[in-house]
Amino acid sequence: MKSNPSQDFVPINEIREGIMILKDGSMRAVVLATSINFALKSTEEQESVIYQFQNFLNSLDFTVQTYIQSRKLDIRPYVALLEDRLRVQTSDLMKIQISEYIMFIKGLTEGSNIMTKSFFLVIPYAPVSNTSKSIIKMFKKKDDLENQRNKNDDFEEIKNQIEQRISVVEQGLSRCGVKIARLGSEELVELFYRIFNPGDAEKPIKM
Repeated sequence: MKSNPSQDFVPINEIREGIMILKDGSMRAVVLATSINFALKSTEEQESVIYQFQNFLNSLDFTVQTYIQSRKLDIRPYVALLEDRLRVQTSDLMKIQISEYIMFIKGLTEGSNIMTKSFFLVIPYAPVSNTSKSIIKMFKKKDDLENQRNKNDDFEEIKNQIEQRISVVEQGLSRCGVKIARLGSEELVELFYRIFNPGDAEKPIKM
């Protein structure tokens, strides 16, 4: 029995200029959002954040998907950096302090399961149904110069619509104390690679 490649299960047709074009013709942009320590805020500050977030949700006339990624903290690059500093250190006192600090960091991370969390917002845009297929063909078929220019104009129009939605999200979340950063094409590829290849984070670091 022939197995299907993993690409068949990914609904993405192409990533262009930081925008995902799905196989059904709809499009998505992804932004990375910062977090706030809600528990450390005063009661008044918490109520203000809740109120501003409620206003943000009520102001949306499109759906927004929240994606939270939890991963075990990979401390190995930081330890490798400290070990490099240790090798070039000339002061005996500094060597002792760095060595003890490395042992402390290793013991802390090995004895507990420290997780990192990343917060993403997926912002959609769906062209009208009768143009969805033409959007997909835009990236599959080369045509004459005039038609290609028209297709690029269509994409730029859609891109502008998505950017307007991103602006709405940015303004709404900024009132809650949350900042966002839009993911470009390379960041999107890396994000989905890590989603579908979670074991790569556990591979040894090549020295």
